[in-house]
Amino acid sequence: QVQLVESGGGLVQAGGSLRLSCAVSGRMFSGYTMGWFRQAPGKEREFVSAIRWNGGSTAYADSVKGRFTISRDNAKSMVYLQVDILKPEDTAVYYCAASSRWAAVLRTHEYEFDYWGQGTQVTVSS
Repeated sequence: QVQLVESGGGLVQAGGSLRLSCAVSGRMFSGYTMGWFRQAPGKEREFVSAIRWNGGSTAYADSVKGRFTISRDNAKSMVYLQVDILKPEDTAVYYCAASSRWAAVLRTHEYEFDYWGQGTQVTVSS
């Protein structure tokens, strides 16, 4: 059983920063691709970022490139998303996800992720 718990969300002004964290329990964490997705009110959940099991490869949605940074600490079973230069359109519930699929491929599609957290709310005021 894999469990994911996000934290670090909150209310921030435009231009501000937050650090989202995801604590993962489960034996195979170090072998999983980890990802962050978000869902804004009235919209479908969308990909934000992903990182391979060893941190050697990352991917970002075009809308967040240059502003968000994903990282992981396998020794602590943690995944982080540093979100900088926040915009009102970044307002959403942010979800951490884990993919147990073949780790040689960096997963970025929602259907490729098997485990999901409950989400953490990020609200950006203008």
